[in-house]
Amino acid sequence: MNSNIWLLTFADAISIATTLILASLGAIITERSGVINLGVEGMLLMGAVTGFLVADASGNLWLALFVAVLVGVVLGAVHAALTVGLRANQIVSGLAMVIFGTGLSQYIGKPIEGNPRPVVINPLDLGWLTDLPFLGPVVFGHDPFTYATWLLAAGASFYLHRTRPGLVLRATGDAPATVDAQGGSVARIRWGHTVAGGALMTFAGAWYMFARAAAWSQAATTNGIGWIALALVVFASWRPLRAIGGAVLFGFSLQVPFTLQAEQIDILPPTIVAMFPYVVTLIVLVLLSTPRARRLLGAPKMLGQPFVRDER
Repeated sequence: MNSNIWLLTFADAISIATTLILASLGAIITERSGVINLGVEGMLLMGAVTGFLVADASGNLWLALFVAVLVGVVLGAVHAALTVGLRANQIVSGLAMVIFGTGLSQYIGKPIEGNPRPVVINPLDLGWLTDLPFLGPVVFGHDPFTYATWLLAAGASFYLHRTRPGLVLRATGDAPATVDAQGGSVARIRWGHTVAGGALMTFAGAWYMFARAAAWSQAATTNGIGWIALALVVFASWRPLRAIGGAVLFGFSLQVPFTLQAEQIDILPPTIVAMFPYVVTLIVLVLLSTPRARRLLGAPKMLGQPFVRDER
């Protein structure tokens, strides 16, 4: 057994986890307000392609990331306008966002299909820490955004559970009528967190483009990671810190098939192992379709339900 291959597998799992954590954090803060956004995959693709196009034109990584975030703000605002403003079905709106994001990214990305990424997010050089056995390549061989993502998850957890705005956010997802009776604006809270969630999702797509993808390819850039991020939200019980461990686990499951092939280990066919994260995702999405299952999983009580003041 080649230990270097397995070290690389663990390191890649943590790297992939960065996108999953960012996308799932966006979904967590959105769903904590009571709004479901199933459009994560489409938003990841839009973040990736717009970031690529801006970086290709300007050569500036920071400008590319900024524009990708702005795209997320716009898409999040569209989803909020439909689901909060017009009280459209949240499932349908989210799926429409997937179709829109996938189609538009394919259209505007067609001229650059196969082009190598114009800028790269490189790992930090942490000196002797990188040379530590196991921990060096696995924990200390990543870029600054990976470490910032861990801090962001901790900050999101503190915000949700240790601050008054976080308490109001959780109450909005569980009992919006109570928030409204106390003078809070349910619509404003849902709008704000849906937009913020969209920004995190497109940033996750742009990061993946510049840190992990070798070239732009609409079919292979995100490769279904957005759907896995939705499953991760449930896996983490809508808690940001739990999303870190779940993201690493899902990231590991995505990399293991390649490692098993390289090691010529045939305990299970690699295609069966590769199906695992997507099968879990499918099961979770089916479970989320029933109110009883959502309650058992610990979802916000009013998740997916529009708030109408006269009906409280």
